[in-house]
Amino acid sequence: MNTATTLRTVLGHYPHTAALHSGELTDPAIRLDFQNVGVVHKAFAPMVRDQAYDLCELAVVTALQAIAYGRPVVLLPAVVASRFQRGCLIGYGPNGVPAETDLAGKRIGVRAYTQTTGMWVRAHLAEDVGLDIAKVRWITHDPAHVEQYRNPGFVEQIPGTKGSLQMLRDGDVDAAILGNDLPSGEEYIAVIKNAGDRDLAWWHRHHFMPINHMVVASADACARQPDAIRHAFALLREADRRSTPATGEAKTLSPTLFGFESLAGALDFTIDACMAQGLLPRRLSLKDVFDPARKLLGSDAD
Repeated sequence: MNTATTLRTVLGHYPHTAALHSGELTDPAIRLDFQNVGVVHKAFAPMVRDQAYDLCELAVVTALQAIAYGRPVVLLPAVVASRFQRGCLIGYGPNGVPAETDLAGKRIGVRAYTQTTGMWVRAHLAEDVGLDIAKVRWITHDPAHVEQYRNPGFVEQIPGTKGSLQMLRDGDVDAAILGNDLPSGEEYIAVIKNAGDRDLAWWHRHHFMPINHMVVASADACARQPDAIRHAFALLREADRRSTPATGEAKTLSPTLFGFESLAGALDFTIDACMAQGLLPRRLSLKDVFDPARKLLGSDAD
């Protein structure tokens, strides 16, 4: 009697993963053993440092750094979270809100310099207004998930428990980048004006939504249980297919993306943005990024 292979799994709760979390969509060959990590980014460092899970959601900047520094993860061609990012840079009204054209010399708080949301906000500011990011003081409170990485000299990591939002309210920083923890309230004001319209124009120009999180497998799991990882990728793709509208703008602007060819242009752009910000020690090619997964998944992943 065949028994299912158990995969220790970390995936966020999204419409396109709901069927996997609920058990509505299964595969008799595998069992996804979902790990309770609280906030999903808490799984990132254990994954790239210790292969703590077999299958794990991972921020794209962390995934690219893990590949560049030779960490034992295999990046699958599966984007499970994307979003438009310009609205994530905020000021605090009572303290005054800087203009996006006046950020040089300012202090901007962000959880970590390597945080993917921060990478995208900096890329947009460089593209939109020509901001030299080295002329901003980036104030962080968390280190990189990939421990081999070292922040550039214009980044300051402040010890303690005060987060970016509290630093913003206290006047320690002039603006802050928040992602899923973006606060509500009229006192929090977007630094980048008309962010929604500008994000949509960016999408029409570049034809993808900025990638936040992809999925990786541990190198050990790929070596020991390659069939199980193949089945897991197929489940991810099927769960997404069932949850995504078949036609129309909602499908076009989906936060998910699957397949090597579909991801090629988006990842090339992301790698270029990371290089411009000193986030990678060398420029990765798509061969560097996807060769291990191509060998594992074959043409079925396109």
